[in-house]
Amino acid sequence: MIRIISALLIGVAALVPAGAGAAGPIQVADGAPDSHEVVPGDTLWGISGKFLKEPWRWPEVWRLNREQIRNPHLIYPGQMIFLDRRGPTLSLGRRIGQGGSNRALYEKRFPQVYSEPAKAAIQSIPVRAIAPFLSEPLVVSDEEDNGAGIIVATQEGRVFTSAGDTIFATRITPGVPTWNIYRKAKPLRDPVSGEVLGYEATYLGQARVTSDAGVLSPDDAAARADDGKTPIPAGLLVSSAKQEIGKGDRLLPAGRPELLSYVPHAPEQDVDGRVVSIVNGVAETGRYNVVSLSLGKREGIEVGHVLSLHRNRGKAVYREDDVGAPQQFQLPEQRYGLVFVFRVFERISYGLVMESVGPVTVADSVRKP
Repeated sequence: MIRIISALLIGVAALVPAGAGAAGPIQVADGAPDSHEVVPGDTLWGISGKFLKEPWRWPEVWRLNREQIRNPHLIYPGQMIFLDRRGPTLSLGRRIGQGGSNRALYEKRFPQVYSEPAKAAIQSIPVRAIAPFLSEPLVVSDEEDNGAGIIVATQEGRVFTSAGDTIFATRITPGVPTWNIYRKAKPLRDPVSGEVLGYEATYLGQARVTSDAGVLSPDDAAARADDGKTPIPAGLLVSSAKQEIGKGDRLLPAGRPELLSYVPHAPEQDVDGRVVSIVNGVAETGRYNVVSLSLGKREGIEVGHVLSLHRNRGKAVYREDDVGAPQQFQLPEQRYGLVFVFRVFERISYGLVMESVGPVTVADSVRKP
């Protein structure tokens, strides 16, 4: 049994504009049901899309505070969600029996602390679309790369190794058992300024430390070098490999996947960025595909932020009656989609395209919706 603190709110007060700063009143979706029973496989985005024309404005309808938005623990399979169209607001309830004419009866729930068997809360977005990106290193800074572990030898002198083989590496930090193996790839540049925002890493696999030999603190390693002793690399067993692994490849401590129990919400501040790249190297993409953005922790971006996609339509030249001086016009941008941020680095973030009318291309703008 686990104790779950549920922020279950009854929609009886007028909707307070959220810090997310969404513009205009919330609109109920056409054909929205009065209630919905949560089932395995549901997502916060999908459920809110049943009730609202703008699914990402879910927190406003629930009137969640900032801490609840970051870690909601709200929705579990078997619960009922009710829509009060006067707000509109949403609330949770539970089935309590069968009424007349085979109609089920439901009880609305007030905020409380209760216990129930442990089960997974539903996710914000389709996790399968981004699962490979949650724990793999995607962006590596110069500082991280300079301090990363380095593979200096392979099992029996092989050119490349794979799962089950042993590798030997330096700069392996004591007490860190599992390491991600990567190869620093192309720089990620701002499409407008050309500034390098980071380096997209090619994830190769994962290894775990099997030998304490060579796992020295920086001070001990320096002392051994000062004494003229030959360095002893650490032994690691390659536990998984997506590509061939060889000498010169780098290692970083393997972090835990970031939790995805985040409610979609807009940034509190205005942001203005660009689509930097499309994962997998294609020229354009669409719904449920991953893109990198020129916004990160430095700009206040966090997991769960929803950003609008805008297409640059370029410029047009017009000459009246074909005799006058040509006039140049900058055409207005077209808002055409939404992207959900699921992983954030210092100057780069990765998002899943949730809605798109037309293709997403590099250099398209992303802003607060």
